[in-house]
Amino acid sequence: MSATGLHARFRGRVGSFSLDASFVAPSSGVTALFGPSGCGKTSLLRCIAGLNRFADGYCALDSEVWQDGTARFAPTYRRPIGYVFQEASLFPHMSVRRNLLYGAPRTNADRVAIGYDEVIELFGLADLLERSPRNLSGGERQRVALGRALLSQPRLLLMDEPLSALDATAKEDILPYLERLHGRLSLPVVYVTHDMREVERLADHLVLMEKGRVVAAGQLGDLLSDPSLPFARAREAAVMLDATVRAHDAGYGLLELDVDGGRFLTPAPAGVVGEHRRLRVTASDVSLACAQPGPSSIVNILKARILRATTTGEAEMIVLLGLGDEGEGARLLARVTRRSWETLGLAEGAPVYAQVKGVALARGRVPLEG
Repeated sequence: MSATGLHARFRGRVGSFSLDASFVAPSSGVTALFGPSGCGKTSLLRCIAGLNRFADGYCALDSEVWQDGTARFAPTYRRPIGYVFQEASLFPHMSVRRNLLYGAPRTNADRVAIGYDEVIELFGLADLLERSPRNLSGGERQRVALGRALLSQPRLLLMDEPLSALDATAKEDILPYLERLHGRLSLPVVYVTHDMREVERLADHLVLMEKGRVVAAGQLGDLLSDPSLPFARAREAAVMLDATVRAHDAGYGLLELDVDGGRFLTPAPAGVVGEHRRLRVTASDVSLACAQPGPSSIVNILKARILRATTTGEAEMIVLLGLGDEGEGARLLARVTRRSWETLGLAEGAPVYAQVKGVALARGRVPLEG
């Protein structure tokens, strides 16, 4: 077993609920615990935090073991974690500044990896410091809670549906701050949610849970494009592609982005060359051609190879594609009719052209329609 990353395995009962779940997460990036309400996400998170204790449990971050059965158990206060709950739980009698500093290291001897000024800038808190939590919006309170958790100098950040108590507008307001956190800090984050939009925008690694068990775990792109999992078979199936800004066509307002095995254009403001962005492509926006298409209003036409095909009903199929001549690049999904599959003589391993009618940046979601 690798010594790096977060290793978690727990088996036990909380009342009538049975938990039997294990996963390994990388030592950086965002790992999303995803599944329907009641599937055990929060119970698993509380086990990692040491708030729930099962005799049959193991938890370690890198080389530091926090629990090993009954032989070793570090209480919550001895685990270097930050915990952000659904409710901000700020101290109402303290200013924002005092809330932020509560729990921060008290002595100069303590290692400070995340600075006060950095947190203020990261979450846009400068204008809120002297205000009372009573006078903050829900999104502002959650930003303060995030800042407070980071200033405790954690090695692991746990977030339990931090947006679930917010309305749609507040969620959209705070998501960019979470994206900035993701981009600026190498701190590993375990993020509980049942909202696929949050997973798509924030997660690198995904743990799918159902009825107290882990159904699948792995890189986000691998799980979203796996036809054997429910994501790919859903009507709104989509993949997320990691992209790099290549250039910007100011005349047409198009951003050019490279992905593994291909290149995309999408209407967007100019970006910094080399900047990492995330693209969302839905299966219903991808059609297939056996020969290179002629002139078309669809600007994103990429070489690909069929890796796998699965029927989703009597009339339709979901097709897994690999970009590039040999299919070695990024994965796409296409939803096609069974009639089209048979009429075109498509088969696993066949080279095709993927015609992508719509592509969107995960930030802003500006579609490019064909």
